[in-house]
Amino acid sequence: MKKIIQVKIFKGDKYFIAECVDLPVVSQGKTLDEAVENIREAIDLHLEGENLDDWDISPEYSILVNFELEPIHAKA
Repeated sequence: MKKIIQVKIFKGDKYFIAECVDLPVVSQGKTLDEAVENIREAIDLHLEGENLDDWDISPEYSILVNFELEPIHAKA
């Protein structure tokens, strides 16, 4: 059983986008903290009432967030 649910966050045009790698869950926020809070809530809502065994997720799961940085452009 998975004890960690992976999420990647990247900066969109106006918002930070949080996309779950393990579940079909996406959220956003104006700030990085808001995006993290929103994805946590979205995951909880998605899993509410679900049998976690069906998703191969431990009841005591944690969330691992990776933040994707924009590439640094080399100066010519």
